[in-house]
Amino acid sequence: MNNKARVLVVDDNKANLELFVDFLAVGGYESLNASNGEDALEIAGREHPDLILLDIQLPGVDGLTVARTLKNGEKTKDIKVVALTAYSMQKGIEFCLDKALDGYISKPVSLKDFLKILDNYISEP
Repeated sequence: MNNKARVLVVDDNKANLELFVDFLAVGGYESLNASNGEDALEIAGREHPDLILLDIQLPGVDGLTVARTLKNGEKTKDIKVVALTAYSMQKGIEFCLDKALDGYISKPVSLKDFLKILDNYISEP
């Protein structure tokens, strides 16, 4: 586990945001957070986290637009972006086919599964 990895969590649902930030703390990760797409883009550009966990259904700029903007940005194109979604597995697979996303995590997710999935994304080159 890379305990020094920084993860930006983007979710407009305060309870979900707090839950994932708590999960990250248990796993030893440093967390950043945003509740909308505009803030996510600003924080990602400034802080360059190792991974972004991104809710797809955000107010204003939606998650897929955020992901595409990040992947097209010179400073942010190499950041791994993983969708955090309550959509069905099929929809999650469709999201993964979008070149802007490196994968997805279905909500709800247990702490154990979340940390295992996160470790895989952080350790991949």
